[in-house]
Amino acid sequence: MGITGTQVAKQAADIIILDDNFASIVKSVMWGRCVYDNIRKFLQFQLTVNVVALIVAFIGAVTDYGTPLTAIQLLWVNLIMDTMAALALGTEKPTIRLLNRKPYGKSGKLITWIMWRNILGHGLFQTSILFAILFALDNDTKASLLFPGVYSGRDFVTSDQPSVHYTMVFNTFVFLQVFNEISSRKVNLQRNVFEGIFTNPIFCAIIGITVVVQIMIVEIGGFAVKTVPLSWNNWLYCILIGYMTLPFGFFLRLIPVPLEEWEKETEYEEI
Repeated sequence: MGITGTQVAKQAADIIILDDNFASIVKSVMWGRCVYDNIRKFLQFQLTVNVVALIVAFIGAVTDYGTPLTAIQLLWVNLIMDTMAALALGTEKPTIRLLNRKPYGKSGKLITWIMWRNILGHGLFQTSILFAILFALDNDTKASLLFPGVYSGRDFVTSDQPSVHYTMVFNTFVFLQVFNEISSRKVNLQRNVFEGIFTNPIFCAIIGITVVVQIMIVEIGGFAVKTVPLSWNNWLYCILIGYMTLPFGFFLRLIPVPLEEWEKETEYEEI
């Protein structure tokens, strides 16, 4: 005990309870597990974004379509991925459900099979969507097969001009990450990614800031960011495609994978 305990007991102890309240032990365990899970949430999100951005940029370059994501666009995506995602996912608060699991111990894996399933699943999903937007074109008219009135931006690459087509690729990519950030809130057996979302105002604020800044970049970014203003229909297409991340993530969580011993949950009974 930090208050009533003797100096001899404090010097011999491994842990000192500063407020003499044994409930503090429960809170410390909850916060310890919460911090560990928040690190895993950020890793899951960051690895997904990295994999998708690398594949799309590489395939686009080697297929003579040019890099569909410019350097400034990738810089904005990295800002979402690193700084803002770290703040959003790193500030999630602990819940009593964290006590349903066993301690992960010193040998606990930071990236488990659940996370690999989510990373690879969302990576494959996002890559397929972006490739469909980039390559699904009519051979004769070069019109997009997904978006009415949108034509290939390949010819604009040589003249270094922005196009509606590549702006759609960039905008959809960002909204895929916005909704994937919400999906990354749960890295264990939970399936409801919206549970407790409003208890973290920082997370909600960052999602809102990301959306507002993305609108400004697309609408007024112009030649500097290589974007052109989009119509309401095209904005709706981008947002709906990004939203598909959430139902896809729900069904992805139904795929069984091997669990670590500490990932298995038991019923918690409050004493």
